[in-house]
Amino acid sequence: MFKYIKKDLPASIVVFFVALPLCLGIALASGAPLFSGVIAGIIGGIVVGGLSGSKLGVSGPAAGLAAIVLTAIGTLGGYQNFLLAVVLGGIIQIVLGILKAGVIGYYFPSSVIKGMLTGIGIIIILKQIPHFFGYDAEPEGADSFIETSGENTFSAILNIFDNLILGSLVIGLIGLAVILFWDKVLSKKAKFFTIIQGPLVAVVLGIVFYMLTGSNESLKISESHLVNVPIPDDINSFLNQFSFPNFGAITNPEVWIVAFTIALVASLETLLSVEACDKLDPNKNVTPTNRELLAQGTGNIISGLIGGLPITQVIVRSSANVQSGARTKLSTIIHGFLLLISVILIPTLLNKIPLSVLAAILLVVGYKLAKPSLFKKMYNLGWKQFVPFIVTIVGIVFTDLLVGIGLGLGVGIVVILIKSFQNSHFLHIEDKSNDRNQIKMTLAEEVTFFNKGSILNELDSLPKNTYLELDVRKTTYLDHDIIEILDDFTIKARERNIDIKIISERGIEENPDSFIEFFKLNLKPTQKRK
Repeated sequence: MFKYIKKDLPASIVVFFVALPLCLGIALASGAPLFSGVIAGIIGGIVVGGLSGSKLGVSGPAAGLAAIVLTAIGTLGGYQNFLLAVVLGGIIQIVLGILKAGVIGYYFPSSVIKGMLTGIGIIIILKQIPHFFGYDAEPEGADSFIETSGENTFSAILNIFDNLILGSLVIGLIGLAVILFWDKVLSKKAKFFTIIQGPLVAVVLGIVFYMLTGSNESLKISESHLVNVPIPDDINSFLNQFSFPNFGAITNPEVWIVAFTIALVASLETLLSVEACDKLDPNKNVTPTNRELLAQGTGNIISGLIGGLPITQVIVRSSANVQSGARTKLSTIIHGFLLLISVILIPTLLNKIPLSVLAAILLVVGYKLAKPSLFKKMYNLGWKQFVPFIVTIVGIVFTDLLVGIGLGLGVGIVVILIKSFQNSHFLHIEDKSNDRNQIKMTLAEEVTFFNKGSILNELDSLPKNTYLELDVRKTTYLDHDIIEILDDFTIKARERNIDIKIISERGIEENPDSFIEFFKLNLKPTQKRK
């Protein structure tokens, strides 16, 4: 794990600066104590990062759970009751991992995963533009179209010029220029510039800018536009930031409902992020998904026990990790320790970082996820890839992550059904002599109930006096629904003078009395019937 520390350490610093405002912003949007987001970030980095089999995935509090958390704290009658639901949710995730439910993650089409990555990239850009200009009405990390401030994603952008903070904009532009120049020019000049990365330099410049412009009325940045880490007065006030679950509420059925909701949503978001992160990984490592559920469940149990928000693997931090050149999970673990050490030792210094500088870092992350060239590439792959890709993006931008994924997955399933309808069989007209059509129908390797419509239409359209040759030698799975269709067709075949010859691995039979009995006797042992 320490083999690539020269790459992992610089990457962990970038991930730390991305994660810090997101942890605080998501806690704020969730109606939870600010420190709860930091706890979740620390546990996500150190515990989940250590237990996970993912080399580049980064876990922490997720914006997708913010609305669930906000509602649950109110309905359960307090934050301590909610923490119990988080602990129970973690236990449920461990059970899902033991039951090998992680396999679900492999069934999301590639086009939907790419659409998710691109949609998140666009959301990052759209959501960070107001912060870049100093308009910080919406907490960092929010990803829903309708914002807690009452605005939506686009109205917030339109309102930035009425709420512009000149100092935030200036240091944001400086930070963005430094990051781009570092990435495109300096990193290619000397190894030093890959160890000390652009985002770190931008953050340092942001702190210096804030300190130098404090007396300048035009350029000074108020505290509401800076990172806001809770600062304890002493060790007791620091320890008082930790909360503990109320186990007396374990008999409350609403607690269990919230626990199952957290477990299912967090697991789904994690599996989606795992799949997406593996696609981003230049070395194409494959994350063991069941182990990931076990790691996430353990993380949520510990987070809930000490007052943290629910944890999932999150694509924003994971993509920042990949883009920063991380090679192993050491980067994730170090970022967790950086969160822990910084909130203990230097919270005052952290609170001098302008949010616009962190927005500049995220704008670059967002652009790399949503490069225009990807749209062209997906378009060139054909409509079966492009349509689910676009629908996923639009759904994410105008609703939220899970709804967008659901829409993309729905379209992907429709595409699969269309192709299944088309590819269930192959027809070949061999002879039309003697006023009799001789038609050969070869069934595909797997024929399921999805193919009922196409085969039924084909049989129904056969003209009178047809000689149908039905070849099932390559068919390894034939659904009982299809066998019933063939069996029912024998009645119409007699009425229309259609003769049927079946060719199977065990021989040939003409006009069988019962297709059900024929396939029961003639399917070879390796072939399957439903």
